[in-house]
Amino acid sequence: MPKVELLAPAGDLEKLKIACLYGADAIYCSGKKYGLRANANNFTIEELKEATKFVHELSKKIYITVNLIFHEEELTNLDDYLQDLDAIGVDAIIASDIIVLKRSKDLNLHFETHVSTQASILNDEAALFYKKLGVTRLVLAREAHLKDIQQIKKATGLELECFIHGAMCTSFSGRCVLSNYCTNRDSNRGGCAQICRWTFESSEANSVFSMTPKDLNLIEYIEAMIQSGVNSFKVEGRMRGIYYIATIILVYRRMIDKILNNNLTVGESKYYLAILNRCANRDSTPQFIDGIPGREQQYFLGRDELSNQDFLGIVLSYDEEKKLAIIEQRNYFKIDDEVEFFGPNHETFSYIVQEIFDENDKKIEIANHPKMIVKLKINYKLEKYDMMRIKVIDKQKFL
Repeated sequence: MPKVELLAPAGDLEKLKIACLYGADAIYCSGKKYGLRANANNFTIEELKEATKFVHELSKKIYITVNLIFHEEELTNLDDYLQDLDAIGVDAIIASDIIVLKRSKDLNLHFETHVSTQASILNDEAALFYKKLGVTRLVLAREAHLKDIQQIKKATGLELECFIHGAMCTSFSGRCVLSNYCTNRDSNRGGCAQICRWTFESSEANSVFSMTPKDLNLIEYIEAMIQSGVNSFKVEGRMRGIYYIATIILVYRRMIDKILNNNLTVGESKYYLAILNRCANRDSTPQFIDGIPGREQQYFLGRDELSNQDFLGIVLSYDEEKKLAIIEQRNYFKIDDEVEFFGPNHETFSYIVQEIFDENDKKIEIANHPKMIVKLKINYKLEKYDMMRIKVIDKQKFL
């Protein structure tokens, strides 16, 4: 099978570094202007320089979203911004507005141009139109079926990028005006208020109505998508935290590698799916890949979105001589809890908390202060940025 790319989101430098370390081949992120995640921290030009340097030192790539739908006033500084990105040395921009694609070509810039999912490409005629504009990659609509992917690949021969995990829009991505109507926040200019996540009073007594789609999860279709010509697998989530990014990217990294090496087992597939389903606070489904989703792929009568408390801590350092892990706590844990440690360079392993020391080496019974520094004696060598979580899934049951 051909080599494929795992593409991760990053809302800031910390998330970018975690994504790279946990197995992403490329990162997509946004500057302070012209991106569609206005509520993310996003990157200054100086931060983009640092990010690009970090990514390239690891032989990975960085793509910048310039996928705003442009009004007249945004065009004033567009050329300067594109030239700044070119000078930094980013690998590509992701754009939906034709003017951005045209300006990049007219300015003879060195980065590639990728067409954003906001363009809603679902057929080969639209794909061929963008090919004539000189783009090198198409980010297909989240609503693409497998047969659409196959036909577009056959017709264009271009690189194809597809979302495989994350939130869905109740409308075609980039075509919703609910946020504008309800809150005067323009979803197509980075300000979406996510009205489709709200609940509304129903005409029936004591009931609510919602129009929320369940999350996208295509882990069961990775092999079929590779065979259909997908070059890049994209994870949604620039607003997500480091635990989510690390978990999702590591699962897909290991899944993709096993598929490419032809040694993925059925049990492993089920285990990876269980980990993904545990990580988010909404249910996930394959959505459009195998046909039009039905009522089971949607929340209509409300739902509970409980905050995930699985993330217990992140490893800051490990003292090999003392067999001591220094951990920054993220959620409550105590003596006798069974936990797991996972990271990009070792297999996930279980551990029963036997002793906890605070940063002054005093024994304590519980770790219950957010971001407190604790020490655990662990014989297994850990690395900086490894993570600790509640053990809720027994891998041996799947093998």
